[in-house]
Amino acid sequence: MVVERNKGKSIVMGVIIAVAAFLVIHLGVLPGDSRAREEAQGVDSKSPYEYIKLYTDTLSLVQKNYVEKVEVKKLVYGSIKGMLSDLDPHSSFMPPDMFKEMQVETTGSFGGLGIEITIRDGVLTVVSPIEDTPAFRAGVEAGDRIIKINGELSKDMTLMEAVKKMRGPKGTEITISIMRQGLSSLLDITIIRDIIKVVSVKSKMLSDDIAYIRLTQFQARTYADLNRKMKELKKEHPISGLVLDMRNNPGGLLQQAVKVSDYFLKSGLIVYTDGRISKQNMRYQAYDDGTEGDYPIVVLVNGGSASASEIVAGALQDHKRALVMGTPSFGKGSVQTIIPLEDGSAVRLTTSLYYTPSGRSIQAKGIEPDVLVEAGTVVRQGQKKGVMHRLKEKDLKGHFENGNGNSEESKDPQKLKQQPADGKDQNKGGNEAGADADQAKDMKGDWRDDVQILRAVELLQGWQVFKQLGAQ
Repeated sequence: MVVERNKGKSIVMGVIIAVAAFLVIHLGVLPGDSRAREEAQGVDSKSPYEYIKLYTDTLSLVQKNYVEKVEVKKLVYGSIKGMLSDLDPHSSFMPPDMFKEMQVETTGSFGGLGIEITIRDGVLTVVSPIEDTPAFRAGVEAGDRIIKINGELSKDMTLMEAVKKMRGPKGTEITISIMRQGLSSLLDITIIRDIIKVVSVKSKMLSDDIAYIRLTQFQARTYADLNRKMKELKKEHPISGLVLDMRNNPGGLLQQAVKVSDYFLKSGLIVYTDGRISKQNMRYQAYDDGTEGDYPIVVLVNGGSASASEIVAGALQDHKRALVMGTPSFGKGSVQTIIPLEDGSAVRLTTSLYYTPSGRSIQAKGIEPDVLVEAGTVVRQGQKKGVMHRLKEKDLKGHFENGNGNSEESKDPQKLKQQPADGKDQNKGGNEAGADADQAKDMKGDWRDDVQILRAVELLQGWQVFKQLGAQ
């Protein structure tokens, strides 16, 4: 027993030393540090070390008095999860196995269901299903609230924990119990997992000279695939207009959003970020190197367009390179940095907000379309048309307010220092898959049934007519 007590004390002391070292290295806080005391006076009268003692005292109490023996690792991991989840909806802690799962997302191939999820009002909620995936075929809908996963309540699960439970080997079965608006009881949906292969770029011709590119998600090969597909289209057709569809695109890699924007811009600022520390203040520029065409572009967005897709839409809109059409976007204007830790775990931490070239912060506001066109299908005789309310960033508990406050004033991008990107920023929150297909039709479907695509094509065709009239 003496050995056990000494062992427990050494573990607690180890935790104290580790936390203290973190404060010294990362926060510059030392015992008796006058700078720390001065900063604390404006916020809290207690020093950081008093709170560390509170934490270690609690840890020691749990070890000594809890009804069952609990591993220190489990306690520490749990406390870190709680600390990060209390910051904002997009910051989280990933143990080693979850960190590996997260890394799989950007490859575009994994075993799972095919849904994008978030937490709304403390409840696991479906943002959207991905087309042609098990969840999509099983009838999962945007807005469904997942109450149970294989009979286990999801109430206290983090996003990454829910992701882990829903992913699994191809052919395995999972049952999710959902609450859906209009239903009086839970609906059990049994789904057979499959390999989810997210194709981030899809393309086709809508007419003899109007091209269509759909970006479903920003993965590691999105820019390369976009470049390849555009070249393939141009070999067969002259292109005089482009519909760039980013509806229900939840984002992804920031660097890929910058490259896609640069693909259509000759020069100028694409996006800049502003954080608490100078190394988070970055500026991304466009260069006239392989810029694609000068034909008119219509960008389609909606409430499911978030993060990296909003960067592209905002850049093309501010530079007058494209007309944005659809409905206001999701409004996720924050950047998450993935920070690996020594034991193989990682922290996803919100480190900055991003701004469009003109200085607009879209956090909790979104990109406002130049032409507002509600989603829907072309109504034919005997058909009914419905409108669905979509979850947005501003609906998430703990979200950041818009960086510009409630005014129209914006930050001056010239005041921020230009720094190279380190490739570690990911503009993406926790999710099971990555994209939604509620309104964007399958590539084999008739695009004329999609009101927003139809209006985009009509606008491009009208532009060509007026251009011809002006040339006469």
